[in-house]
Order: sequence, then structure tokens, then C-alpha cells
Amino acid sequence: MANPLFTRVDEQPIPVSELNRRAKALLENSFPPLWVSGEISNLTKHSSGHWYFSLKDDKAQVRCVMFRHRNQYLDFTPKEGMQVEARAVVSLYEARGEFQLNIENMRPGGLGALFEAFGKLKAKLETEGLFDAARKKPLPAFPQQIGIITSLQAAALRDVLSTLRRRMPSIPIVLYPTPVQGRGACLNISQAIKTAGQRAECDVLILCRGGGSIEDLWEFNEEIVARAIHACPIPIVCGVGHETDFTIADFVADQRAPTPTAAAELVSPNRADLVPKLDTLAHRSERTWTRLIESRMQHLDHLQKRLVHPGERLRHQRAQLEHLSQRLHRALQHSLDTQRWQMRQLTDRISSARPNVSPLIQRRAHLSTRLALVMQNRLVFAQGEIARIAGNLDHLNPQAILERGYSIARDEQGNVVRDSGALQVGSEVGLTFAVGAAKAKVISKSS
Repeated sequence: MANPLFTRVDEQPIPVSELNRRAKALLENSFPPLWVSGEISNLTKHSSGHWYFSLKDDKAQVRCVMFRHRNQYLDFTPKEGMQVEARAVVSLYEARGEFQLNIENMRPGGLGALFEAFGKLKAKLETEGLFDAARKKPLPAFPQQIGIITSLQAAALRDVLSTLRRRMPSIPIVLYPTPVQGRGACLNISQAIKTAGQRAECDVLILCRGGGSIEDLWEFNEEIVARAIHACPIPIVCGVGHETDFTIADFVADQRAPTPTAAAELVSPNRADLVPKLDTLAHRSERTWTRLIESRMQHLDHLQKRLVHPGERLRHQRAQLEHLSQRLHRALQHSLDTQRWQMRQLTDRISSARPNVSPLIQRRAHLSTRLALVMQNRLVFAQGEIARIAGNLDHLNPQAILERGYSIARDEQGNVVRDSGALQVGSEVGLTFAVGAAKAKVISKSS
């Protein structure tokens, strides 16, 4: 019987490096990535950015490494003696043959229950349709008033107010103060949302707070807050935490913003973008009015060509029409200049600060009075012109000629007789006078 302490002569030995390589492959293939809980000890942060430490409990410990490209995304700083939960790949450090865990992610200990509660509530509300895109309300392009739901001491409030003041300082802000952290804060948050919805004084609401751990943001994962957001009749933008933070409130809100500052940018138009658009609209309005005036002038020229020239009176009327056309052109040009001036005034006021409404109201009242006076004068002038033209037409009325003693003769077929050669002796003719008519018989005629 062979001695088990000795190998066969023909069996080749393998290098230690090969043994360690095989052992590493066996460990990594046998264990899928898994979560391991324990206490951090012997924590070393190398100058390369990699972290080396051990995870231990009361019975055992294991060496761990977390490379720089993994640990730079953590939202907390691990410390000696801290209880953590780490997602790890079971491996082996080949150079020393040491069993170790390669840490891919890490969170403070005790968060497993919170993540489980988060997942259950998210699945429940999603089943009820609270996350459906079809029920989300659109954000107003130009809100008349913006509401902010957050704490008065929150740093996010300063960021939001600074952003709104920079983008559009003329929009009024309504603050609904509420605690956004701590036990029971969810009740205050939901009540603030309900109050804003009942008062209905804003066109859009910002629900915000700064970043923090999952415990700090947990009040925004409570069901009462989610249902308050869903029931609010006003569109809500949720800007809670940093870009990587997600809460139940983000899914229920009408729109999610990665940060509070981004939420302020979503709900407010940018004054710097609007001013060039106003200039473009002003130029477009000017071009439109110019084309309209040219079209009207061309139409007037066409009407002038269609006029039949009856004499001096009609030439005078044509001159009057040309005069009125020029007056209309000057009036429209004056109106266009006035509107252009008003547009520049409004643009300057928008670019400087929130407009002072009182002078604008007085200006509007003054312009309304001037407009009414101009329209009244134009109406009186037009009525006079109509009366004068009607008088001129009366002079050309055939009835007026009959009134001076003339009459109109018609043959038996009713045709107007202009030449005595068209009549026969003994034929009847009809005579029309200023008042009444008569029939006569041709006794004789002369050419």
C-alpha cells in the first residue's frame, strides 16, 4: 500500500502562483456577489485611494479591500468600529495567498430593513397607479406664483431662492415652512402639501431638501407624503437630495429634479432666454405691420384704378382718398412707433427687476384715454366726409335734373329716346317728370 505522504513520481508539481490562481478562480466562481455585515477594524486609506480593512463579528474576521473607483461613490465616510453592510465578491489575493473580500458597495448597518420597506411601498403604490405618467400634471411655462415646501433652515432653500432670483426675479414666492427631517416630519410635510393645495395660490410647487443618508431622507419615503403629493391639485416638482438619491416622493411627483437647484430651474423661465425672444417678436411685429401697410396701400392703388373719372368732383375725391391714405399710413406708423417704444420699455423693465405695476396702469389709462379721443375724432371726421360725399352724389342724381324742369321720353318699348329719328309720326311716347308721368302722341317731328 502506497504511503499517502508521497505523490506519484510521474505527477508534476504546480507553482504556488498557479495554486493561488486556481483557488481564486474557484472562490469567485463558487460564490456569487453577496451582502456581508460586520464591524470595520484596522481601516487603512492608502494614498492610491484604495481602502484596506477587516470586517469582524464576535467569532471571526475577514480581510477586505475597496478600490478607489468603488469607494468614491459612497455617500458616507466609513470609520473604525462602524457597523456596515458590504456587497462583496469572495476572492483571494494571489501574491500572498490571503483570503479576502473585494467590496463593490457599502452602506451603514441596519439599512436592509429600510430598503425592504422602500421596495414594498414602491411596489404597492406603483400597482395602485400613483406613478403613472398619464396622471402627471404638466408644469406651467410661465407661473404667476411659485410655492416652496421645505424647512426655513434648509440650505436647499437658499439655493432655490438664489436660482429663482437669478432666472426670473419678478415671480412671487410663497413659502410653506415644514420640518423635512426627524421622526414625524412626514406628517408636517403632508400637511404643508395639503395646505398649499387648498389655498390654491400658486401655479407650481417645489418640494425640496438637501442631500443626506437614507435615514435623513426617509420622511420622503413615507406613504402619507406620497398620497398627499398624489392628491395635490397643483403640479409638484420634487428636488430631494442629490442626483443619486431616489425617494418615493420622486416617483409620485409630477416631475423629479436631481437637485433643489435643478427643481428651481424646471419651474421658472429664464429671463436671459426670454429677452432675445421678446426682441425677435418685436422685429416680427414690425415686419408684419409693414407688410400690412404695404398691402393696404397696394389695395388702395387698385381701387383708384377701378374708379370711373366723372369729372372734377371725382378727381377731388381721389385726392381726398390719397390724403386719407397718407394719414392712415402716418397714424399706423405712429402706432407702430408707440408700440415699439412700449416694447423697449417693457424689455428694459423686465431685464432690470420686478416691474412696478402702478406707472404701467397709469400709462395704460392715459393711452386708453388718448385712443378713445383719437377714435372719436376719426369718427367725427369720417361722418363729415360721408355727408359731404353724399351731397356730391345728390348733385349727380338724375332726379335732381328732373326737378329743374327736364323730362325723360321713352318709346312704346320703354327705351329712352335720345334722337327724334327713332320716333314715327303718330306713335306714342311716355314722359317721365319730376313728379308723375304722362303719355303723348307724336304729331310732327324735326331733326
